[in-house]
Amino acid sequence: MRMTVGAAGDGGSPSPGPAAVSLGLSVAVVSSLVNGSTFVLQKKGIVRARGRGTSYLTDIVWWSGTIAMALGQIGNFLAYTAVPTVLVTPLGALGVPFGSILASYLLKEKLNILGKLGCLLSCAGSVVLIIHSPKSESVTTQAELEEKLTNPVFVGYLCIVLLMLLLLIFWIAPAHGPTNIMVYISICSLLGSFTVPSTKGIGLAAQDIFHNNPSSQRALYLCLVLLAVLGCSIIIQFRYINKALECFDSSVFGAIYYVVFTTLVLLASAILFREWSNVGMVDFLGMACGFTTVSIGIVLIQVFKEFNFNIGDLNKPNMKTD
Repeated sequence: MRMTVGAAGDGGSPSPGPAAVSLGLSVAVVSSLVNGSTFVLQKKGIVRARGRGTSYLTDIVWWSGTIAMALGQIGNFLAYTAVPTVLVTPLGALGVPFGSILASYLLKEKLNILGKLGCLLSCAGSVVLIIHSPKSESVTTQAELEEKLTNPVFVGYLCIVLLMLLLLIFWIAPAHGPTNIMVYISICSLLGSFTVPSTKGIGLAAQDIFHNNPSSQRALYLCLVLLAVLGCSIIIQFRYINKALECFDSSVFGAIYYVVFTTLVLLASAILFREWSNVGMVDFLGMACGFTTVSIGIVLIQVFKEFNFNIGDLNKPNMKTD
């Protein structure tokens, strides 16, 4: 049973119908698979360019990964306008096993039986997330969005994120970025606190831009501001993703990045959109179990990737010597 907060009769637009939700889910799944290939393709381009002694900007494989990233972000934008953020973001987990499988072929990275089990768990956890996710929106109009954006709690959260980003970008990253993967991951993940809410906000504000009413002008200004924030965030993320791929394994980066990025985006979305208010206790526990299953799957894919183990080892008798 779901707890619903805020009736549809408050003056907001109706929640997305089943067809819109299904379409949004389909777009989110395809986008996650496309995004899963981006790190592998970009890493492959960087390796090829390094072998030739040229810049990766001249490599066609790197550009194919970059174009795939752009298409994946466009797909995410469309998905965010149809279904809640707390569903779209965790579905990015599907890109992790897909990227690991692709990396095993293109980059010759190992994917043993535990990694394959991790892929299965990631997919199963994603299905659980879909089943228990909120299906209704708590912010459906421009007026509600403006109210949420000026909420002191959300403004305070953004100030903390900005301070952490300044510290990481200007002090920590130059000294420790190339040797500590969490530095670049933290920068890209913290920027998700801006990119995902901005993407969601643009979709809401765009609904009123073409209406002939006094709020259309304000909607246009709000949309332009959110577009500027989104553009700056994506550019910075793009730069540090490529810095990380130059120094670290693409699969390891993608897996850790997913967990940290998803956690911070869900936190920002919970503060801004309050989508969790539409989730009952049973569905909340179901989503927590789904996210935990996905995280365990990702750990199996990455942490044990150097562990030499296969099904044939189970049939070997234990040889004990006295």
